[in-house]
Amino acid sequence: MHGLDHLADGGSFTLITGILTQHPVEKSVVASTFNGGLETFTYAASTEIPRGIRIKTVSPNVVEESLDTYGAFFPCFEPVRAQSVANSLSAPPMA
Repeated sequence: MHGLDHLADGGSFTLITGILTQHPVEKSVVASTFNGGLETFTYAASTEIPRGIRIKTVSPNVVEESLDTYGAFFPCFEPVRAQSVANSLSAPPMA
């Protein structure tokens, strides 16, 4: 966890995965596996990170801006705006 040296006490890491961990779709084996691994890493790392540093994972749905490329793989999913995802990253942590 090399990034720890770059964070102040009480700082936070935010990792972004996606909906594929919970809802895999056709041709998503690699992405779903990677997302799931990253989420599991987050859970495990949170037990070892010192100095009050937090780590969290954000798993948004498919973003509107990528619908031209990926929309066909997510026909029943409600897309979200990338700006909404970005705004959620600056929200205070939940208690």
